Amino acid sequence: MKQTSGCARFAFAALLALTAVFANAAERPNILVFLSDDQSAPHLGCYNNPDIHTPHLDVFAAQGMRFDRAYVTCPQCVPSRASIMTGRSPVRIGMTRFSAPLPMEVVTYPELLRQAGYFTGVAGRTYHLDGDASSKASRETFEKYQLQTFPGRLDFVKMAKLPHGPAYNDEIINQYREFLDAVPAGKPFFLQLCTSDPHRPFDGKGIPAPRDPAKLKLPAWFPDTVEVRKDLADYYDEVSRMDETFGRAVAELEKRGLASNTLAVFMGDNGASQLRGKGTLYEFGIHVPLLVRWPGVVKPGGATSELISGEDIGPTALQAAGLDVPADWTGRSFLPLLRGERFGGHAAVFAERGAHASSLPGSTSAFDLSRVVVTKTHKLIYNALFQLPYAPEGFSGKPSWKSTVKATGQGKVPASLVPFYTGKERPLFEVYDLVNDPNELNNLAGKREATAIELELKTALQQWMILERDYLPLPLVDAGKKKSATH
Repeated sequence: MKQTSGCARFAFAALLALTAVFANAAERPNILVFLSDDQSAPHLGCYNNPDIHTPHLDVFAAQGMRFDRAYVTCPQCVPSRASIMTGRSPVRIGMTRFSAPLPMEVVTYPELLRQAGYFTGVAGRTYHLDGDASSKASRETFEKYQLQTFPGRLDFVKMAKLPHGPAYNDEIINQYREFLDAVPAGKPFFLQLCTSDPHRPFDGKGIPAPRDPAKLKLPAWFPDTVEVRKDLADYYDEVSRMDETFGRAVAELEKRGLASNTLAVFMGDNGASQLRGKGTLYEFGIHVPLLVRWPGVVKPGGATSELISGEDIGPTALQAAGLDVPADWTGRSFLPLLRGERFGGHAAVFAERGAHASSLPGSTSAFDLSRVVVTKTHKLIYNALFQLPYAPEGFSGKPSWKSTVKATGQGKVPASLVPFYTGKERPLFEVYDLVNDPNELNNLAGKREATAIELELKTALQQWMILERDYLPLPLVDAGKKKSATH
């Protein structure tokens, strides 16, 4: 028998290796991440909210897994999205200022997917990571120092530019189709598709048949006024409009025969612009919807109460693609959870609040410095600038807020919220029992019965702040120097 030469053996081995690479590439899933803008966890039908009509997302949830304890790392768009993209906290990557551009040296998981052969892109609503160039001074700085960071880092970058509303959503879907048309044959893809709904301003045209505000069940911390009901109804209608846009995106996958090999994720980028919502570290501000569908991997109809952080999306996507997670990322892959395997999740998740947009400080709407730790049963909020009065982000001058302040003066809100809604100082620390007080109305900070859990939460938050190189004063002080825990 004729012996095979060394060169021939090498060529044959190389061919086998190349074949294995292509075979592995064929098995890698496409990844679609659909982000809604300003949506809290309760605001989908599949989260047992009967007042919201979201048939497409409800079906999607039934086909995959619903996450009941998903939290973002910030109640604001920019830092939250930066964390989702990078697997790290906004504090650690220098993104606590709303209008900061994502640092060039901070790698994103779509870039890692791109290096591994994925066709990658972002489309739809402004992706918020190129900084605020609305002013001439900012724009010149970004251009001079090349601080606008997303273009050039991915294969496809498009922003929808039409005014908020139905036409805007049409533009988003058109960009989505354009992206899918551009994916090279045989390549897996990644796309983050962003909608503007249900972000303010509400246009009152969310759906053809608007819901009746009088029939809504209000959250426990909402005063029952005509203006508040109308505002919440308009928000719910825009959630329904977002659901229709999401349905079109999923239908496009089906139409192109891509659904069976696509890991599809739906998530809110931060909480609703409602009372104690966006801009705050209460549940309405950081607790968001998260749904995942992956045919053949994720068992349909599942739900989990495991704590999930926005930092975890990137590591999960990388592992699903067969890639390693960078060692300095603090996010944790929940791929085992998707596969129905044993999962050692988070004991606690963390979030921060900093500047919002480019407004100067005057209330918490424009600026705040606060941190939070959330466990499976409790939460501690650290208000470093407790002196700043609460004002809601996005509607502090609107009728719904004005009617809230008026109703508060008339004794129509829970007593614990009177200081909160009338411009008084906030507590330095807030501790809530999320099991027995899910509406966060009874602050346990400083109370004897909560001494142990308060210390436990402060210790966990302090450790996180040290490891993340946080610039705020640490929450624990020596006993001899300690001031009132609740201020």
